[in-house]
Amino acid sequence: MHWDRLFEDLEGQLAAEWEAEKAALDAESERLRISKLTLLQRLRLMQRSDAPFAVRLADGERQTGRLRAVGADWIAIQTQDAPAALIVPIAAVAGVETHHGAILETLEDVEIPNDGMRSRMTMGFLLRDFARRRLAVRLALTDGERLHGTIDRAGDDHLDLAMHDPGEPRLSTVVRGFRIVPFTAVQWVRTASGAI
Repeated sequence: MHWDRLFEDLEGQLAAEWEAEKAALDAESERLRISKLTLLQRLRLMQRSDAPFAVRLADGERQTGRLRAVGADWIAIQTQDAPAALIVPIAAVAGVETHHGAILETLEDVEIPNDGMRSRMTMGFLLRDFARRRLAVRLALTDGERLHGTIDRAGDDHLDLAMHDPGEPRLSTVVRGFRIVPFTAVQWVRTASGAI
């Protein structure tokens, strides 16, 4: 009898050690999986949940709304104050705020939705489309300046803006000036017409 209890005790200790080791390995595996997640992957999962969303920008500005699109290097937020989405370069994002449940959902081990072409569209691609369609835009720069005009062209890392007053078409008689703006200086872009 005494030996039976001794062996049962040893078996129990061994099983407990194995369970503890398995739990430690599982926890390390989960930490490794999470360490490989990117901000864009988590934002794509957050977009799917349609949770209330706020983005804190590099200059301290805070924009709230719903996350509507995630591109290769930008996000689009539908705010309550305007019909057009606010396009924000990822480089201008200083933080993302939402409820705790939505943050935890972005850590789940699920297939990240593929938005097809949209997830591969860069900021330059998007702004070239705005230029092609001759959309008037409002630009907020990281130094706090606000510009209005029409994008004449967009390169790989910059855009050319013909500056004019809101509500005016881009005509040579109303253009006040031209500016080359590096994408790194862009805090957000919004089309004036609500096209996006």
